[in-house]
Amino acid sequence: MSLHQLDVTPRDVSAGALGLLLDGPAPVPLAQLRIAGVAGATLTLGVLGASHVVSAEAGGHRLTEEVSCDAVGAGGRALPARLRAGGYAFASAITATSADELDATARRLRELATGDPAWLCGAFPGAAGALTAMTAQPLAPGGWAWQTWHLYPGDGSGEVVTTRTRWTP
Repeated sequence: MSLHQLDVTPRDVSAGALGLLLDGPAPVPLAQLRIAGVAGATLTLGVLGASHVVSAEAGGHRLTEEVSCDAVGAGGRALPARLRAGGYAFASAITATSADELDATARRLRELATGDPAWLCGAFPGAAGALTAMTAQPLAPGGWAWQTWHLYPGDGSGEVVTTRTRWTP
C-alpha cells in the first residue's frame, strides 16, 4: 500500500507559497516510493510537508525536482505554469474548489494510491482533504513522466495544485 497517514503538521499550507527548484539537494521525505524503469533507470517520489520531491535517474543523467514553500528560498523560482528546458517539461495548475469537491478528489486519490503500486499518497492530520499524491511511469527508451496533486483545504473551500512533468535526458 502506498497510502501513508503522516503524523506531522504540513509545512506548506498555501498554493501561492509554492515554488520550483531543479537539481538542488533532495530534502528528506516524510514518505517515499522508489520505482524501477527501463535500462536501469530509477525514480524516487517523495512527500514533503504537503509538497513533493522527485529524484530521477536515466541514461547516466540525474534530475531532482522540488515543489515546496522552501524552493524559492533555496534558489528556485515561483511555481511556473509551464517550463521547458532541454528534455524537461513541467506544467502546473492551481484550481479553487468547494470543500465537497476537494474531499471527493481526496477520496479518489486515496483509492488510487491504495490500489496501485506506482502511487504514493501522504495524508496530513486536521482535514480529510489535506494530502499530497504522486504517480510516475517510465518512458521508453529512457526517462520518466510523473504527476502530482497537492490538496489544501480551507474554510468551506480549498485549492488543488496539479503538476505534470516529463523528463527525457
